[in-house]
This record gives sequence, structure tokens and C-alpha cells, in this order.
Amino acid sequence: MNAALQAALAALEEGAAGSAGQRAVEELAGLLGAGGSMQALAEAAGRPEGREAVRAWGDRVADLLDGDPQVAGAVAAAMERHTPGSAAAWYRGDHTDFRGGVFLREVIGLQVVVHQAAAAPEALASLPPRPGGFTGRGEETAELLRALDDSAAVLVTAVSGLGGIGKTALAVEVAHQVCGEGRFPGGVLFVDLHGYDDEPVSADQALQSLLRALGVPPEHIPATADDRAALYRSVLARRGPVLLLADNASSPDQVRPLLPGEGRHRVLVTSRDRLTQLGARLVPLDQLTLEAAQELLDLALRIAEPEDGRAADDPAAAGRLAALCGYLPLALQIAAALLTEDLDMPVAELVGELEASHDRLSHLDDGERSVRAAFELSYRRLPPEQARLLRLLALAPGPEVSDEVAAALMGAEAPPLPELRALARAHLVERGSGRGWWRLHDLVRVFGAGVVAAEEGPAARERVLRYYRRWADAADQRLRWLPGQAEPERFADRRQALSWLDAERAGLVAAALWAREERFSVTAGQLALCLGEYLDWRRYFDDKITIFRVAQEAAFRAGAQVREAGAWCNLGIALLRAGQVEDAVDALARARDLFEAAGKCRGAAMAWDNLGLAVCEADRVDEAVEAHTRARDLFRAAKDSHGEAMAWNNLGLALRAAGRVGKAIDAHTRAQGLHEAAGDRLREARAWHNLAIALREAGRTREAIEAFGHALKTFQQFEDWHRAGHSLIGLAVIHEHADRPAQARTFWLQAVDAYTRANAVAEVARAQRHASRLTSPTDRPTPAAPPARTTDSARPAPPPPGAPDTAGQ
Repeated sequence: MNAALQAALAALEEGAAGSAGQRAVEELAGLLGAGGSMQALAEAAGRPEGREAVRAWGDRVADLLDGDPQVAGAVAAAMERHTPGSAAAWYRGDHTDFRGGVFLREVIGLQVVVHQAAAAPEALASLPPRPGGFTGRGEETAELLRALDDSAAVLVTAVSGLGGIGKTALAVEVAHQVCGEGRFPGGVLFVDLHGYDDEPVSADQALQSLLRALGVPPEHIPATADDRAALYRSVLARRGPVLLLADNASSPDQVRPLLPGEGRHRVLVTSRDRLTQLGARLVPLDQLTLEAAQELLDLALRIAEPEDGRAADDPAAAGRLAALCGYLPLALQIAAALLTEDLDMPVAELVGELEASHDRLSHLDDGERSVRAAFELSYRRLPPEQARLLRLLALAPGPEVSDEVAAALMGAEAPPLPELRALARAHLVERGSGRGWWRLHDLVRVFGAGVVAAEEGPAARERVLRYYRRWADAADQRLRWLPGQAEPERFADRRQALSWLDAERAGLVAAALWAREERFSVTAGQLALCLGEYLDWRRYFDDKITIFRVAQEAAFRAGAQVREAGAWCNLGIALLRAGQVEDAVDALARARDLFEAAGKCRGAAMAWDNLGLAVCEADRVDEAVEAHTRARDLFRAAKDSHGEAMAWNNLGLALRAAGRVGKAIDAHTRAQGLHEAAGDRLREARAWHNLAIALREAGRTREAIEAFGHALKTFQQFEDWHRAGHSLIGLAVIHEHADRPAQARTFWLQAVDAYTRANAVAEVARAQRHASRLTSPTDRPTPAAPPARTTDSARPAPPPPGAPDTAGQ
């Protein structure tokens, strides 16, 4: 009798998953023609004649559990009440894996989960669930538990070993144990660093994902790596003891910036390499012993079919199978899945097939131990469409694959869900961070890419690029959309466009980097242009710098002058936002020269305008005035009123920096009027803000207050909290100078709130300092500096399909 299945049925029947779960039990009883107790129903489900029906039923129940963390947690808790330990063995038809709870969620390709340690079962579901069939790691488990004890002076513990050796399974098991014991009341953070992928997750990218996991909104994460690290440590400092599980690291540099600043926290790292440079407690993980490997095989078979005793009945064959699998847990699980697909196959027959196969993963071949043979044998048994899907999934650009990207790889109209679920049952594909997302184990990805046909792979990658290009362009059009323009397809509003871009960001950025390859350089370069506005809005400046460096190099190699100019322009904007001013000046000067050489008036105007921002930031004010004036005149000649408005706004900034306040007021007024006429409310608000600063400097206080009010209202509506804080400071400064300390203090405190939402740490401290000085009516603080200005940067729009070199015209 399957105790875990019986416990699950009892949990569903008593309502742990609501009425949907109760209906599922009734459905299974009807399918099997069984009634009465849950024991009887579980026994009926174990009979061979009902196997296919039970498998299909199991898929539906898995979808129910995957869709809601609370439902999964409630079912797990009810199972534990019925049969302690049963929640670790969710029924999946032919195998178990990390199933039965909330799956990992990403972040900019990155999988990150925060688990708030508590007695509630749904909190435990936030970690990857305990792996079914975990065995043979008693000594290592004990060592990790000792290292993670609060009495041990060990900040970092590193588990190292071969790919597929079970490092993640051990780390997750130990994390669950310490969570259950309440050792980390501050929570558990999980991040997959993808250290051995072509594009590993950098420490800075991981910091961004961890900050999001800790509840920091993406738009509030600081622009520089140092500020992100400081914010990360600050957030952790306010929590109780936290465990960080950093999975799949390839170098100490990936891990060092993630280390907490306080000793009460602990870090558990997994890696294929011994990370001795971290000063960590090192726990090397070797292959399983013969006995543990045999036990794993037996347990895996019995989880799928309780009466399956083939491994126990033929220990010699099971031992030979374990040796052929290299005693690697991943390979052993795949072998068990092959056996469960054919209940009549003796273990010795599978051993014979493996012994006859000599095509093995070369980098995991030490003479006798291999993993490739298990992968190949599993692959050969797949129906043609499943085999093709596995091959093509290995080419996907991101760490996870959405249903839609899977369809694009296959050239299909609809997602290949039956094939994906079949591959998941065969342990060749894993469910990803949520419903509709999938991932490959890194070794399976290596195998899949190795069996792709010569032309099959490039064609699939071209389809993915075209898919990404089409919908990234539609999303970009929505972000740039103004009243009176044609409605972009698919995305009804900014929120929908941003949601899609956020979900696919890791894949989009990775695909844009395919511009390094000549075959994909044009489409990948166009994709990069489609991402410029989004990456600025979300402040992913590092991603933007990376993809446009690659786009520029690809365009240069191809002799595509205008495309190269557009890449330099976007790169310059990103460098300026990241604080790399001199590099930004150089990039934007190159963009200007290329656009002018190509006779592209509008492109040259954008480059001049952005160059003006950069040279003004470098304190070359006269050059900035000249650059913005040139940009304004070029936009006007091109009859581009939107670009002209941005140039007027930026010209006003340069004029004010040059001490020509009256001219600055005129420039900002022109910008505000043009943006208002175009319906560009956000840029109109930026013009209002800059106009208010100039009016205040001219002594026109009442008008300045009104202008700041216009800007503040729009910034708040767009949730642009950083700029809202700037406008609030402007109002606070005006009231301070007018000797109205109570009103000034109110605006300073509101600025504190806005900057807190934006995670602008330095600005929060500044606003708090000024507010505290105004607490007493006798205090007279030193007058505050004027608020920060807001700039407008012009970006080349992506060209229409079929016109790859028209960017920035």
C-alpha cells in the first residue's frame, strides 16, 4: 500500500485543498471504480490496469498544488497529521522529485525564494520541497547541521562535488531540518547562481534578485553595485537570523558580495568547485556508497510503485546499475524512471543496455563512471516530438523556459504541454518558478545541446529571436505610447507590457547577446533596441550596458553604421545612468559622429541631446548648452516636436547651470507646453519640476510652488518615487526660506517616505536630517541645497522588421 498516496487522498478528502481537492478524490474513485476507505482507493490506484488513468489524474492534482502555496502547504500539513513524513513523497505517476509545494520563483533569470520560518506548513513550502528518495548522506547532514548551529563560529559552509552528485538535495534537506527546528526565524533565502552556464548570474545580479525576494520593489533598487550591497546588508540587519542558500556557484566572486554583514546569519553554498578562498567550512560531497545507491534505486522504484521490488530482488544487478550511473543521484533517478516506464524490464536488462552504450558525457567520464549513457538511453525511448522538444529546450537562452518560448522553439502555434509533462515525468525536465515555466538540469541541458542536428538548432534559435523581437517590440511600443498613436498589439497597458518583460527578462537579455554570432546579429541587435526603454525604467543599467556593448561590436563587424550609432547612443545613456560619465561622453560622441556621417538628422539630434547631458554632468556647461541647442534645432528641422521638447528641457538645465536662469525658465516652459500637447505626462512632469527649480532661483516662489505641485502629482501617479522625493524637497526648501518651519518639516517627512519607497538610502538620510532640525521651533538649519534636476534622454527606437539599419533616423 502506498502510504504517501493514502495520506494525500485523506488530506484531499477532508478538504485540505478545498472543494477542488474533494472533487479530485471523487474523480479518482470514479476512474478506478473503487469506493470505501482511502486505503482501498490507494490500493486500487496501485494496480497496473489503472496506471495511465492515475498518471493523468496525478498531473491534474499537481497543477492544483503548484498553483497555490497555501493549498500545497495545507495538504502537506494534513498529510503529516495522517502519516508523519509522507509529505516528502507526492505522487507523480512514475517518479518523485522536488514536488509538492511552491516552486522556485525568479528574478532577472534568476531563481530566488524567501522562506519565512514559522510553524505554518505553507511557510515550509517556500523552499524547494524535500527531495523524494533522499538517502545516504547521514555524515554530511550531521556536519552541516553542526556548522549551521548558532554556537558555531562559521559564517559560510560550502558543499562541493561533481554535477549531479546531490549537492542541492543535501542543502535543501538540511535547510528544511533547521527551519523545522526554528534556528532561523529571520527566514531562508534561496538563489541559483547558474555558475556553470554560459552566462552565469553575477553577484550584482544575485543581489538585485535577493533584494526583490526580501520585498524591495525593482524600481527602488539602487543603480550601483556598492549601494545594492549596502542596502542588502541593511535589510538583513533588521531581521533575525537568516540562512542564505546560494546554489550552483562557480567562483568566490559570485558569493562574497552576498555575505551578510552580521555573524548571526549563515550562508550555505553549493558548487562543483572547492571554494577555499571563501574561508568557509568545506564539506566535499563524494559519490554515494554502493549500499546507498542501491537503497536510492529501491526507494525510487517503490515511491512510483509500492510493490516494485526489482532492485531489492536482484542486488547484484542493482549494484552494477549503480556503478554504471557513477553512483550519481541524478543518473540513478533517471535509471529508476526508465525502469518505472517498463514494469516488465529486469534491472539486468537495463544494465545490459547501458553497458552496450559507449557515447558518454566526456567531461563526466572517468573511465567507468558516466552519466551520458543514462541520458542517451532515456532520450532514445522518447517519442519523436518529445525527443525534439528536449533537444530544443537545451538551446533556450534563459535559465527557464516559458510555455510560449517552448512553442517558439518547436515552431508550434500552441505550447507543447503534453510533451513537457511527459518529459517531467521522465525526470528530463523540471517545473520552473511557477505554472507555465520549465527548466532543465544543467547536465541534461549539456546532453540535449549535444544531440541537436546541424541545422535544427540555428533554425530554432532564429524562431525564438523572432518571437522575442515581435513581442519585445510590442511591449516597447506600449511603454513609449502617446495619445493619438496606433495601439500596440497584445499589451493593453503599461502594466501588462512590464509584466511580460519582467517575466522574460533573463531570456530576452541572453537572446540579445546572440548578436555575437553573425547569423543572429541583426535580429539580436534589433531585440536589444526593443529593450532599451524597459531596462532604463527598471534601472537594469548593467544589463543594458552588456547588451549594447555586444550590439555595437556586432554592428561594427557588419559595417552597419546606423545600427552601430544606435547601439553607441543606448550604451552612452546606460553608462551615464550608472555614473560612468567619461565613458558616456565618449560613447555618445561616437554615436553623434556616426549618425552625422550617415546623414541621419534625427539620430544626430538624439546623440547631441544625450551628449549634452553627459558633458553637463562632467561640468562642461558651455558645451552642454551648445549640444542641446544643436539638438533642438535638428529636432525642429526634422519636425519632431517630441524630441524638440526633450531638447528644450535639457537645454534649460544647462542654462541654469550656466547662471542664465531667465533663459532656463523660457526653455522649461517651452518643454512643458510641447510635452503637454503631445500627451506625454511623465516628461511633462519632469519639465514642471525643472521649471519650478528655475522659478525658485528667480525668486518667483508662488509660481515655483505651483509648478512643483504639478510635477509631484504626476510622479506619484506613475509611482516614480525618486523624482517625487525631489519635488517634495523643492517644496520643503521653499517653505524653509519663507520661514515656515512646520510646513517645511511636513514636506521633508514626505520626502523621507518617497525616498524610502525608492530605496534611495542617501536621500532618506538627508531628508531625515533636515526634518529633525526643524523639530524645535527655535532651530534654524542651514538652508538646504536645491532639489535634484530631472533629465530627458532620447533613445533610438527599434526599426521595423526588414529594415535593420534604420534605427535612429
